[in-house]
Amino acid sequence: MAEFEKSRWADSEFSRGFRDKADIYLPLRRQFMEAAISLYAHCMASDGPGRILDLGCGDGLFIGELLKSFSPAQVTLVDGSAEMLAAAQQRLANRTDCIFIQASFQDLLAEEPLPADFHFVYSSLAVHHLPSAEKKRLYAYIHKLLRPGGCFVHYDVVVPPSAKIEKWYLSLWQQWIANHPDEKGGKELLGIPHQYKGNPDNMPDTLASQLEVLEKIGFRDVDCYCKYGIFSLFGGFKES
Repeated sequence: MAEFEKSRWADSEFSRGFRDKADIYLPLRRQFMEAAISLYAHCMASDGPGRILDLGCGDGLFIGELLKSFSPAQVTLVDGSAEMLAAAQQRLANRTDCIFIQASFQDLLAEEPLPADFHFVYSSLAVHHLPSAEKKRLYAYIHKLLRPGGCFVHYDVVVPPSAKIEKWYLSLWQQWIANHPDEKGGKELLGIPHQYKGNPDNMPDTLASQLEVLEKIGFRDVDCYCKYGIFSLFGGFKES
């Protein structure tokens, strides 16, 4: 990805449009979040209140949903978009346990302004904007931030293993959008699936290559926890 300030996500109108229509053109978005929260409950909540980091938090939807059932000691939300971070602050305005930081992934890798010892790190539909080498650096940085036994879970788009499978996955995605019409967006949203690689801001990698990177970095119990077409929820744990 080019510098964040030069990407579409620095454009407040674009960020707002994504936020407003995300549930329409992102298949099973809520179900992926529910799976991530279930993983948190199963593996982390029994340890007592912990510290959560949301990288690329967007409008804070995931954290807002998690906080309906759990009370972590502290939540840090990071996003490069001022528009998105403002929306997250508005959503979580009544929370005193949330810290908001405007920073791109490049900022984090260059300056490392975050403290370590997080129990749970989550990222959603953001890391695919990084080239492969920067993904590896970010995954290693996340591993460093986690406390022993901590968990990293990542919801993002991935490149299918073949053109044949990719064609089916994109058709599946278009079918989802067609079955969840938007009165204002109309048919224009049907072209979105083909932008997941075609847009210069997007640099997705295969699921297999990213799972391999996580294992080489030192994550344990690495797996794909949930999948629908090109959308995957995957991650791993830092060794206790």
